[in-house]
Amino acid sequence: MARAKNERKDEFYTQYIDIQNEMNAYFEYDPDVFRDKTILLPCDDPEWSNFTKFFVQNFEFYGLRKLISTSYAIESKNLDLDWQPTLFEQENPNFDIDKTRVKGKIFTLERDPNKKGKIDINDLEWRYLEGDGDFQSEEVKRLRDEADMIITNPPFSLFRNFIKWIIEAESKKEFIIIGHQHAFTYKDVFPLLKGNEIWLGKGFEGNCTHFYSQYEDRAIAGDHIEGMIRVSGVCWFTNVDHGRRHQPQQLMTMADNIRFSKHKEVRGVGYQRYDNYDAIEVPFSDAIPSDYDGVMGVPVTWLYNYCPDQFEILGTEKELNIPKGRGYVNGKRLYSRIFIRKKK
Repeated sequence: MARAKNERKDEFYTQYIDIQNEMNAYFEYDPDVFRDKTILLPCDDPEWSNFTKFFVQNFEFYGLRKLISTSYAIESKNLDLDWQPTLFEQENPNFDIDKTRVKGKIFTLERDPNKKGKIDINDLEWRYLEGDGDFQSEEVKRLRDEADMIITNPPFSLFRNFIKWIIEAESKKEFIIIGHQHAFTYKDVFPLLKGNEIWLGKGFEGNCTHFYSQYEDRAIAGDHIEGMIRVSGVCWFTNVDHGRRHQPQQLMTMADNIRFSKHKEVRGVGYQRYDNYDAIEVPFSDAIPSDYDGVMGVPVTWLYNYCPDQFEILGTEKELNIPKGRGYVNGKRLYSRIFIRKKK
């Protein structure tokens, strides 16, 4: 994903099952979470992507009011392929050979437009947008302002812009979007995580998944799937509540960690204090001592386990103005840490 960001390769298409697993987590926590809402799926195209397909198929089940989906024009994408319009587009009366490559498309669905008693993908109505479908355009911003909730897998290279685009809307928007754990410490993302304005979703198993993609799969892991690319460190960012967020992390006491921890850095050794900050170093998220009331430095990936009812986030090294900009133990510079404290 880091390579994708640097090279602006953003064509990662989400599996239907991953969308289903995530959305059902919110539905199980609150059966009315989607009810009577207008959902915007920007950066999406039902000819290629599963987000629109999923919400069309669950339109009545979730009780949606309206579904809006927008797609990018093909010439706005950094794609190296011999592209042709789909039969879906070519056989539609709206098809325009002069617009198909340079204009984005908008798909809309409202309750049973054909009055046939069942909603399906054929009920989608579409037209070309005035522009190329860029979510930062005024045209798509107006759709954002109309929506109650924004759900998508945004272009990875534009994740910062996309979060800002949601937050700056005139009224607060609920959102559920895919991103990467690299974003945890972005200066315009971490304060939102710290302040519990946004948090992580239910997530992918093992914090990784496969996306449909044209790019070469260079992942080290052996579970390659033809036509897909495996991505580690991928997650959902949201401000919609779900049950997993309130499940406390199961932890051992400091004494039990020192006796039984599976990590040699802790077992029989204990916890080191930073040279340059009043806190203990916890090198692994599962080694946090449950009975320690002081400040602890933990790996950034601990956010996958964060329960706001259990811990409070104090900040990063930069936010806390820690000397030298990073924690040191016995003169050794450590990886970036988040500093936390148990809630009383």
